[in-house]
Amino acid sequence: MDFLYELAELSINGALVGLMYALVALGIVLVFKASSVANLAQGALVMVGAYLTWASMELLGAPIWAAIPLGIIAMFFIGRGIERVALRRMIGQPVIMVIMLTLGLEIMLRGLAPAVFGPVKKRLDLGIDTAPIIIGSIFIDKAYLITGVVALALVALAALFFGTRQGIMLRAVSDDQTASWSVGIPVERAIGISWGLAGVAAAAAGILWGSVQGVDWTLSLLLIKALAVAILGGLDSILGVVIAGLAVGILENVAPVYLERIGIPGTRDVVASLVILATVIVRPYGLFGREDIERV
Repeated sequence: MDFLYELAELSINGALVGLMYALVALGIVLVFKASSVANLAQGALVMVGAYLTWASMELLGAPIWAAIPLGIIAMFFIGRGIERVALRRMIGQPVIMVIMLTLGLEIMLRGLAPAVFGPVKKRLDLGIDTAPIIIGSIFIDKAYLITGVVALALVALAALFFGTRQGIMLRAVSDDQTASWSVGIPVERAIGISWGLAGVAAAAAGILWGSVQGVDWTLSLLLIKALAVAILGGLDSILGVVIAGLAVGILENVAPVYLERIGIPGTRDVVASLVILATVIVRPYGLFGREDIERV
């Protein structure tokens, strides 16, 4: 019975963390759905969003209810700016070069933000009570519960967005940019919006993660977790992001505990990498991704 309680506790807390991973991965999926390009800068955008929200509170003196919208709005325009200044110049270039550009942005921002705001970890207090919730013999982290539910709600809003006119436009651009141009859809604007929304998702994720673990450069390391979630779920599937986030979160929380008991240490840090490797080998388009077969 103790084993079942322990497994339930690890699984519940892992699932809540996985929902927060899903929110980070949402930015990768949003960009891919519009441009078919993997956004490898999402981890650094999460970090920047958290730093900007902290700066709004601590440096500008904004209350929390104002700092959060300021951080989100700023990240929307930063995302749009990245697309307009850097990525739009890459139109017509091989996809691998665009992906390398996003990776370069990730590395640059990872070093630039701590240089601007300082290397010391910042405290981002959202007023969340840290006392655990106790159900029988199961302890649930209240901070993870609140942030996980908020993350799920934001992912659900993104799914609803793709049923709107703007969302359908983004899906059309992802399916065929040339055909979208031919029917008058502003492709560059659509891709810019997708990057802006990726910035919004990054800001929301950065605020939630920053409230849990503080704000510093290590938030950018969430990129690996987000990639594992996005690849497992399918790079163009929002539903897949949720399911894969739950799976990765539970695996990451449960597997190390039991594997370390049989003498296999350090497994927590490699779970995401193993998920990426296994998915690419076994099912490259993920659990819910669209399988495109090209004949040459």
